[in-house]
Amino acid sequence: MSVKEIILKRRAYRSIEPFEVNESLIKELAECASLSPSCFNNQPWRFVFVYDKEVLEKIFETLTKGNSWAMSSSLIIVVFSKKEFDCVIGNREYFLFDTGMATAFLILRATELGLVAHPIAGYDEEKVKKILGIPDNATVITLIIIGKKSEQLSPYLSEKQIEIEDKRPPRLKLEDFCYLNKVK
Repeated sequence: MSVKEIILKRRAYRSIEPFEVNESLIKELAECASLSPSCFNNQPWRFVFVYDKEVLEKIFETLTKGNSWAMSSSLIIVVFSKKEFDCVIGNREYFLFDTGMATAFLILRATELGLVAHPIAGYDEEKVKKILGIPDNATVITLIIIGKKSEQLSPYLSEKQIEIEDKRPPRLKLEDFCYLNKVK
């Protein structure tokens, strides 16, 4: 499968079902993320792979109501970093950008392996940090919900979520975000 085919296949599905998590899968995803570029090769990304049922239950409690569908997941990857882990050039802090690229590599590899890898923003960051022992001065950037795509709709989905489950949400037109030579 080509990179473009994987990009086209990737979707943020919410109707997921559990699957068997093993250390081989975790190592595979982490290794792909580790190959991402970063400023001066600082590699500022940090990932906590949460698959222990007791710890997962605690993480589920930090999710907003709109993300209750994620409770079908067998694996949640908590992505975090610190500004101090990466370059700061002038006012530009690279840790978020570099961690985002590594996260994209991980998501694309998960997609290639037939998994759904859905990043979310709806969680209580402070509770996640406390549960996992993440330092207070770190930023929890996203949680990636990992599962197998379910053929049955999740009962946790809202009407809006059901509407977009099997149809890719509209994308911006290229001319709305892509400029030639200068911003008009």
